[in-house]
Amino acid sequence: MSGTTEDTASHGATAASISNGMVGLLHRYTGRGPTKARTTISDNLVVCVMAATLTHGEQTLVDEGKEKIVLRGRRAFQEAMEDDAVNLVEDLLDRDVVAFMSNNHIDPDLAVEIFILGALADE
Repeated sequence: MSGTTEDTASHGATAASISNGMVGLLHRYTGRGPTKARTTISDNLVVCVMAATLTHGEQTLVDEGKEKIVLRGRRAFQEAMEDDAVNLVEDLLDRDVVAFMSNNHIDPDLAVEIFILGALADE
């Protein structure tokens, strides 16, 4: 039965696992992971918002007015890690990801990973 206390607790643990996994992926790909991450799971949508994602080098470029270069570089990392991110969510939720979207914002320093899930077998 959806909406039970066990269901909510399970979603909380899974959301934390997705957050931790995404932090680990960013660390592996960029050399530094974000300092904060929170994942929300709702029906066919998973959203992971991460804060303080920029590396020291990226922050230096931002301070020099080179935000566009940093955002292009981040986009390249996001494209490179897409398969790993999708596999992480699919494995943890045992659901297919049908779409993945990713973006960064400089000030404030935030990143978002959005996963659209396929329909459940009984939907």
